[in-house]
Amino acid sequence: MAKLLIIDDERAIRSTLREILEYENYDVEDIDNGIDGLELIKKKKFDLVLCDIKMNKMDGMEVLEQALAYSPDLPFIMISGHGTVETAIEASKKGAFDFISKPPDLNRLLITVRNALDRGTLVTETKVLKRRASKTRDILGSSESIGKIKETIERVAPTDARVLITGANGSGKELVARWLHEKSNRADSPLIEVNCAAIPSELIESELFGHEKGSFTSAVKQRIGKFELANGGTLFLDEIGDMSLSAQAKVLRALQEHKISRVGGEKELEVNVRVLAATNKDLLKEIEDGNFRMDLYHRLNVINIHVPHLTERVEDIPEIAQNFLEEICKDYGMPAKKISDAGMSALQALPWTGNVRELHNMIERLIILSDKSITEHDVAAFANPGGGTNIGAAHSSSATAQVVKPATPNYDNFNNFQDYKDYAEKEFIKFKLEKNNWNVSKTADDIDIQRSHLYSKIEKFGLKRSTE
Repeated sequence: MAKLLIIDDERAIRSTLREILEYENYDVEDIDNGIDGLELIKKKKFDLVLCDIKMNKMDGMEVLEQALAYSPDLPFIMISGHGTVETAIEASKKGAFDFISKPPDLNRLLITVRNALDRGTLVTETKVLKRRASKTRDILGSSESIGKIKETIERVAPTDARVLITGANGSGKELVARWLHEKSNRADSPLIEVNCAAIPSELIESELFGHEKGSFTSAVKQRIGKFELANGGTLFLDEIGDMSLSAQAKVLRALQEHKISRVGGEKELEVNVRVLAATNKDLLKEIEDGNFRMDLYHRLNVINIHVPHLTERVEDIPEIAQNFLEEICKDYGMPAKKISDAGMSALQALPWTGNVRELHNMIERLIILSDKSITEHDVAAFANPGGGTNIGAAHSSSATAQVVKPATPNYDNFNNFQDYKDYAEKEFIKFKLEKNNWNVSKTADDIDIQRSHLYSKIEKFGLKRSTE
């Protein structure tokens, strides 16, 4: 039941509004002045406030301002017997949801109350969803190297110092960048990420700095670049070692002068951006080979944070694995599984060529394919980082999957090219599913399609897992 507060110095108005709103099953309180109304707002949680504008002791506009300073998302409906367009505009500018003249029209009042409550609910839900979506995973581990990284983040994050994060693929460089932003004074502003390795060299400048309409053949409209989007916040340049030399020169200028120009544009735009960069390459060697600018390297490398390989901190594997185990089981709606001591030791002994990212994928695989307790036999059978998943290995508690390669088809059986394409697609997907023991997530990753798309293909071709 929504809780409403009426602030009005006219007893008749308060009584009328209260009677109407309680009839509609709202929980209503009322008060005759703004000062006491503000105290109630601070002490109790209200979903909506209806407030008179002209009152003794404190003007309704002042109540609105002070209340929203304390509770910014609280919807206010302002009420006045001297309503004018100017008053309504002023109330809206100060943050009121709507303005109603006295005496209030019953239908309009109820519709406005319902709309204000709906908007308040949507604002709250949106904030919750944003928090969930943007929640940054903790940096897991208690090793000395991880302790130093956390300490460095605490020291460096509140400053605007540029940071170069180095380490192997999958080691957690992006996570370090996210925490540097989360703990910075720019945390309320955007963190914009750019994967320099994923953008063709001819498009990287447009991606970073934007372009003007008509600046090149496909520039059919103006585009805002990542530097502008990150203005006031943080720009994370991932895989900076793969950036083209021409783009490096422009990034260097942006760092030196805090100004950029869009591709094809003449106007200089000032930007206030903190730049974090990451790479899995040895940039000093890249400089020797002529692939990276030394002056840019020194601009970026004010603070260096090196993220160690997982094999360099094996003592952290139990904590990380347990966290992934609980997280994935919860996501799948499964009872929590356990890893035996021998199973954990087996995990610690693996080479981890894919680092923490590989460990996450491996724990997911073990959860799906193993019984209630994950043993060292499960690790040996299903978790071979160097050579892929050995699904066909003998396993005491899991069925052995036999993968049979499809035979060469008889081409006379196909009436047209589409029939053959469907046959080939079906056999390919069936082979990959059987190879991965019908792990749909792993198969979708292997053949590089969306999991939902793979499910559609399975349904289209009527593929079913063998029960033999």
